[in-house]
Amino acid sequence: MLALFNTHFDVWSSERALHESNAVESGFTKLRKQGHMFEDGGATWLRTTDFGDDKDRVLIKADGEYTYFASDTAYFVNKRDRGFDICIYLLGADHHGYVNRLKAVAQCNGDDKSAAEVLIGQLVKITKGGEEGKLSKRSGNIVTLEELVEEVGVDAARYSLIRYPVDSPLTLDLEVIAQRTNDNPVYYVQYAHARLASVLRNASDLKIDWASSEFDPGLLTHERENELLGALGEFPRIVASAAELREPHRVARYLEELGAGYHRFYDACRVLPRGDEAVTSEHIARLWLCAAARQTLANGLALLGVSAPERM
Repeated sequence: MLALFNTHFDVWSSERALHESNAVESGFTKLRKQGHMFEDGGATWLRTTDFGDDKDRVLIKADGEYTYFASDTAYFVNKRDRGFDICIYLLGADHHGYVNRLKAVAQCNGDDKSAAEVLIGQLVKITKGGEEGKLSKRSGNIVTLEELVEEVGVDAARYSLIRYPVDSPLTLDLEVIAQRTNDNPVYYVQYAHARLASVLRNASDLKIDWASSEFDPGLLTHERENELLGALGEFPRIVASAAELREPHRVARYLEELGAGYHRFYDACRVLPRGDEAVTSEHIARLWLCAAARQTLANGLALLGVSAPERM
């Protein structure tokens, strides 16, 4: 299901494999040597209070059973030993108490606490036809990812989940995100891409070889042209900040603004000649601008794992 959802894992490790490969004991040996593990009451503990946790954590119970936190601890050490410089955890809202203990694990391993980044996700509410439920086991009303995709499609589901900060409560209106109207953000962005692709196809049909000509930005003097140029120039900064802050919604919101900028440009500036009108250098410059906007929309959608249709 995750592959269908365009979510792919380069490396996947199970908790069982962690124990079978002796990675747990290997990690514990390292932490013992550094003086961060101790025995008390027959149990084995990690001294996380040395690094801001509210209490020390049990790794191995008195009966010899490993705790869940034992695997979390060993897995962090294992990932660092394999060369990963930052470990990013995405946890549910009910796991907020894990933040300090995971950062303490990083410090027990000799790392800065920033080596463990913890993102806290919120619950998602689903509305449709006046009925409301939420993705919560306790509510007894569970909507699976597969059901969501069947209802609205992969693109709409992915985009709708991505376009909000991970720590913000989210309500998805299935009727809105399934619509083929401008009220649906993913449709709005994809339609802008398809519209741009259509313009470039029409230019090809008219035998306008714009790509072999030099791009002259000095010919773009209209307010809407400059607005679109400025928006295109923001793309690298947006992508960099989204990656640095772990906030992919920044890319989605940027694409919506870029799509809006393109629609305003298209309504104000004629891109292709009419009838027997000669092709001018201004037409060429605008076609270059359209090509850049189309490519940027395609690149942004690809980063989000959403398709960029040529036709809609």
